[in-house]
Amino acid sequence: MKTAIYPGSFDPVTLGHINIIKRAAAAFDKVIVCVMVNSKKNGGLFTPEERIELLRKSIHVDNVEFDVSYGLVAEYAKKKDARVLVKGLRAVSDYEQEVQMAMVNSKLNPDLDTVFFPSSEKYTYLSSSVAKELARYHANLSEFLPREILEDVKKKLEIRSDECDGKQS
Repeated sequence: MKTAIYPGSFDPVTLGHINIIKRAAAAFDKVIVCVMVNSKKNGGLFTPEERIELLRKSIHVDNVEFDVSYGLVAEYAKKKDARVLVKGLRAVSDYEQEVQMAMVNSKLNPDLDTVFFPSSEKYTYLSSSVAKELARYHANLSEFLPREILEDVKKKLEIRSDECDGKQS
């Protein structure tokens, strides 16, 4: 069985992520969507567990599983007997960084290959950061995020806004 891992922060999952997940699910026997807790990013809007729940609400594909990892993706892949990482590419700038990471991962785990899925044209501009910024300004997010999680994102931002307002008082 060919198992692929699609690692990312997914904070929150976007329609671009969903597109890559569905395409990977068609290409591999099993896809593990793994919320990676990034040591370079402080906190996040959602906890890793909340991100998993948002992914579960958004994706209903039989051969897709969800998990969280706090370590290196190359080591995680060994534990899961996965030999492929799936990475989405939006732009040329993504390519340079992702190729560098693919080379590092193959040094750490020589059996691990990285497969790049170019973003669908309508999602090339889309990132979780863009979606969060738009949400902060109460923009319509229906073209950015799965409809199943729109209220979750709005509610989380309201809570964060209330917390910030309370600290300033």
